[in-house]
Amino acid sequence: MFRKILLAYDGSTGAKRALDVALNLASTFRAELWALSVEERLPHYAATVSEVQEEKEFANHYFQEALSVAYLRALHAGVELKSEIRAGHAARTIIDFTKEGSFDLVVLGSSGHSKAWVMFLGTTAEKVSRHVPCTVLIVR
Repeated sequence: MFRKILLAYDGSTGAKRALDVALNLASTFRAELWALSVEERLPHYAATVSEVQEEKEFANHYFQEALSVAYLRALHAGVELKSEIRAGHAARTIIDFTKEGSFDLVVLGSSGHSKAWVMFLGTTAEKVSRHVPCTVLIVR
């Protein structure tokens, strides 16, 4: 049913639940599994170039650690996990990566924002589900 699965992974509690589901699906369908982490909180107006570089290095380290943990969980489950870290707006980057990679399923955790925040801006999961050309599974 699913040949290529993309997991949107930020290391959060919701993302860890989504990882469990993605591992189960990848194992069941013998699908290729990818994890994508998106660095979106880099400073837009930094005082110095070194400030931007420091933030980027911090984000890279955080996501590399999170993806390492996910990789080990996948290895334990008998699933090969490929991963990538990209900078950009989370929803837009996930949508573009999904299209580039011809994924047929995107798995992501639901938002932890308040109801007021969600009503105002919407969640990454909602935005992704509206714009990717494949099935989306939002894990709560």
